[in-house]
Amino acid sequence: MKTTSLFLLVLFLGFAQLHADPAPGTPPSSIPPRPELPPPPSTVNLIRDVVYGQAGGHPLYLHLALPETLPDKPMPAIILIHGGGWHQGTRAADVGEAYIFAGHGYVAASIEYRLAQEAPFPAQLEDCKCAVRFLRAKAADYHIDAGRIAVMGDSAGGHLSALMGLTNGMKEFEGDGGWADQSSSVQAVCDWYGPTDLVAWVKGNPKLAKDPFLPLFFGGTVADHPEKAAYASPMTYVSGSKDTPPFLIMHGDQDPLVPVQQSIMLAEALIAAGDDVTLHVIKGAAHGGPGWGLKKPWPEVIEFFDHNLKGE
Repeated sequence: MKTTSLFLLVLFLGFAQLHADPAPGTPPSSIPPRPELPPPPSTVNLIRDVVYGQAGGHPLYLHLALPETLPDKPMPAIILIHGGGWHQGTRAADVGEAYIFAGHGYVAASIEYRLAQEAPFPAQLEDCKCAVRFLRAKAADYHIDAGRIAVMGDSAGGHLSALMGLTNGMKEFEGDGGWADQSSSVQAVCDWYGPTDLVAWVKGNPKLAKDPFLPLFFGGTVADHPEKAAYASPMTYVSGSKDTPPFLIMHGDQDPLVPVQQSIMLAEALIAAGDDVTLHVIKGAAHGGPGWGLKKPWPEVIEFFDHNLKGE
């Protein structure tokens, strides 16, 4: 698996150099398609700039990766949700991961969503749910098994991935982006170092209290409106519901931005609620960056999805 990890690291560094963040307030869909996306491996087919929904008066886009040679049976799908503090990042961010999953027999979608400059929470969650509904609506077109769709993300994307799993079936977060006749429920969640209790997270880091983007995301400061931060916190929605899917949570023990305790709290709450969760604390890993590209235990990630989506 060293080759896979190094391949991802090269892609990660390439994206960091080639994809500048949008100007504050710029809808993600107004960013021109990026011709400099790295080409997929010969075994992977990339379908670029697919419109998956509408929000804020503009289209929402994703990139889709599939195996070049399709199997006889429809495949599970994995939606990749980018990080960036809810205020930066594009649909290009996770194309490298999409290639890896397509190489393992999945349909993988790297999506964009409305950023905090454009709309506060729950707009981001609504867009992610719209992406799931889109894949279900178009399952036949993309050779997807509509009953086996998962989400995965890092940092802010990990936070949104956790919320996706914990709000299965909650109509208040569906939004009106399209495909209302489809379910947005997901069958597995992989969360990489996402914050889970946003009130405790912000109160525990004085620098976050001065972050100009967090009030845009929450719709107010945590000090003045802790209830809004709680509304956006995965911990709020741990309930032991039968609809909660299996979770794989990964976090570095040297993370300076999101303390590993955030993931430990979520894992402990899920266990107490009787849910299926695996927590992997990675020694020496910080918050993303090239180090994570090498330390991510890809065999464990693939095994998790193979077990929960393919029954292997």
